[in-house]
Amino acid sequence: MSHREILENLARVIIEGDQQSAREHAQSALDNGLDPLEAVDNGLSKGMAVVGSQFENGDVFLPELLMAADTFNAAMEILNPVIEVNQQKTSKLGTVLLATVKGDQHNIGKNIVATVLETNGFEVVDIGIDQSTLKIIEAAQQHNVDVIGLSSVMTTTMPYQKEVIDTLTEMGLRENYFVLVGGGPVSQRWADEIGADGYGETAMDAVGIAKRLIEQKQ
Repeated sequence: MSHREILENLARVIIEGDQQSAREHAQSALDNGLDPLEAVDNGLSKGMAVVGSQFENGDVFLPELLMAADTFNAAMEILNPVIEVNQQKTSKLGTVLLATVKGDQHNIGKNIVATVLETNGFEVVDIGIDQSTLKIIEAAQQHNVDVIGLSSVMTTTMPYQKEVIDTLTEMGLRENYFVLVGGGPVSQRWADEIGADGYGETAMDAVGIAKRLIEQKQ
């Protein structure tokens, strides 16, 4: 089976909510020499993106979204041990704070980004969902992070990404942190509009941008 077919199968089982098949295809990915992070980023995550979009459009409902999340977790039971081994071999590049902004309860995409960042050499401070601007900034200061990653999966919560950047500026702290934004409705145009330092469409995009920004800082 080709890598492309494996990735397509991983996306499909997430959409179908088939946990047993998710485990089987995750194992197949490893058996066929596929990088587990690629399996997450270009397989499982693609399926979650489809379900997330269907949920936002009202085509599926909360039970289907939760089923997809459980299926994702089932596949990760197979992939995580290999990911963790790879992570132990990697030196730390910097510290990234991740948060889903105020009013937004979605965490799956953020969690995927956290896993990929950690495996690629970053220390991750994940403060969770529905986080206010001041809590995000306080956590960034407390943990002395290099990058703040803001997730928004709902168009109604996207303005809080801007609020974090504006508040950092007002507090005289903007130069202390790189700010990355992401989430289903977020785009490069939005990132440019609000003055973010980068936008990641996928978890691997986020890794690449974070590496590049920190290298420029050093």
